[in-house]
Amino acid sequence: MGKVAVVTDSNSGITQAQGTELGIFVLPMPFMIDEEQFFEDVNLTQEQFYEKLEAGANVVTSQPSPEAVMNLWKEILTDYDEIVHIPMSSGLSGSCQSAMMLSEEFDGRVQVVNNQRISVTQKQSCMDALMLAGQGRNAAEIREILENDKFNSSIYIMLDTLFYLKKGGRITPAAAAIGTLLKLKPVLQIQGEKLDAFAKARTTGQGKALMVNAIRTDMENRFGGAAPDNIYLQVAYTKNRENALHFCEELKKEFPGFDVEPDPLSLSVS
Repeated sequence: MGKVAVVTDSNSGITQAQGTELGIFVLPMPFMIDEEQFFEDVNLTQEQFYEKLEAGANVVTSQPSPEAVMNLWKEILTDYDEIVHIPMSSGLSGSCQSAMMLSEEFDGRVQVVNNQRISVTQKQSCMDALMLAGQGRNAAEIREILENDKFNSSIYIMLDTLFYLKKGGRITPAAAAIGTLLKLKPVLQIQGEKLDAFAKARTTGQGKALMVNAIRTDMENRFGGAAPDNIYLQVAYTKNRENALHFCEELKKEFPGFDVEPDPLSLSVS
């Protein structure tokens, strides 16, 4: 039985400390902020990131360099037989495709998972990979299992501002201006590889209700019923942990028996 390592990037929301504790290797995502390079959770904390963002800094996301990826893999393969590499969704970044090309240099010892995950769903894939490795599955088997499961997830996202969608070119300035004028709080969804519009809310309460109803519909129609023994229900947040904790309590009332705890959203997605 080969020894299999699990590798991901910080878009999973797994911190360097958590990765060490769990036995997961985490590639920090790079940022250029006002022409200076930073790496998530290495020399850039959540607090520092939001301070810079609110101060109007020019923030540009990137993907790990080929050298950083390959050097990490080579180091890991001195102690492990194989690697399962779980990057963010190929529909949201080129880092998955880059990793797949780089893996060709490793004679099958590195298996790159393209299962369209990000944030808490990507983190869950890493936990699943660890479990499967512990059961004696090899890297290729783990990749196949995770990819076969790729459409069994949903993400719903409520935004407080349209500013960054406009800045990133995902909506037009005119649409952003109208949305801001009407004080709309868009709810977005990720099912599969793409980020899409889902609904528009006028208030935070309405946005939460939309998400709760969407979650319940998915549970009942796609995931075999709203039962905690076959579904993970998770929350990610930007900056305001207190609000996230309140929402977790609301979700626990809506979905009794589920253990819901908030994780900070990874900075690239934020």
